[in-house]
This record gives sequence, C-alpha cells and structure tokens, in this order.
Amino acid sequence: MNAAVLGERVRKLRNERNLTIAELADRSGLSSGLISQIERGRSNPSVRTLQRLRSALGVNLWAFLQPTESNTAAASPTSGSPSFIRRKADRLKLVKGKSGILEELLSPRSDDLMRFMMITIPAGGESKDMLLGQGRKGGCVFSGRARLTVDGETGDLEPGDAFQFPADVPHRIANPYGEPVVLIWIMSFLDPHL
Repeated sequence: MNAAVLGERVRKLRNERNLTIAELADRSGLSSGLISQIERGRSNPSVRTLQRLRSALGVNLWAFLQPTESNTAAASPTSGSPSFIRRKADRLKLVKGKSGILEELLSPRSDDLMRFMMITIPAGGESKDMLLGQGRKGGCVFSGRARLTVDGETGDLEPGDAFQFPADVPHRIANPYGEPVVLIWIMSFLDPHL
C-alpha cells in the first residue's frame, strides 16, 4: 500500500464520521496540515501518527490497511478462497519510512487479536517507530541478517533465528548489513484497537 492509498483510506474513514480535517486534527492532536498531506498521499505517516489517527477515528490500526472502493479490485480476496486463507496475490502492502521497509500483511483476517507480516528491510534500513501495546511479539528470520534491540538489549539475527518478547517494551529492528533481510513478524495484542 502506498502513501496515496493510505491517504485515501484515512479520508474515507474521516468522511464516514462526518469530521472535517480540523475536527480530526483537534481529536488526534495532529496538525491540519499533516492530516491534509496524509490524505493527499504526500506524507508517509509514522506508526505513532497512525495510532493517534486510529484513536481519534475510533478504529483499530488495521482499518488503515483495508481496501477502499477504488482499490478493492486489486486487494479483493481471490474468489473461492476460504476466509482463513490469504493468497499471496491478496497481501496488503505498506512501505514505511525513508529506508523503504516493506510490510506485507499475511494474516487472513483483520479482526483477530493476532497479526503476522512479512517484513523486508533493505540494507541500511531501520524501523525505530514500533507499535507498543499489551501482548507479545515474535518472529523468525528467513534470509539476510538483522539487529534486534529489545528494552535496551541488542542481538544479531541470522537465517533461521527466532525471537519473542513482550510487546509493551521499547524495541527496534535494523539492517546494518549489505543485503536485504526478510523476516516474519508476529504480533498478539490484548487490546483489540491496535
């Protein structure tokens, strides 16, 4: 999902609630200018910004990844697939940050308390802005190498290495190496709004 598609979704959610940009700005504590830039696809918001918008709009964070009418054809489930399967062609994608981290939603459903994604971090990329909440996070590295910092402790990860930690502690994942890293990231939250 690119910034334009995400912006379209934010605008749709705001309009469904009959809110002006100024009213959403007031509720979220964000500037009207930033919300306008997000809605026009000119800003790629951080996770913290999305959390503030989520709270102000009364939706869970994954509502931003659901398709709108204009991109439903590209994101609609493959016909004949059971609801417990998400086909590769139907993955919702989000590119984050200046380093171009690609997150692909693998979870077949968006209303459960567990989510899992495939994350590709290019060489030199780092995700500093991580979602915090009650629950657990974990994952496994498929290819490349990564550096994971959890609550101030850092460890290097290689293909096949797995990890798990409480979701409410500060953490970040980085790729200071020369090739992309691909990993599965699993989140289990107790708060259904995340």
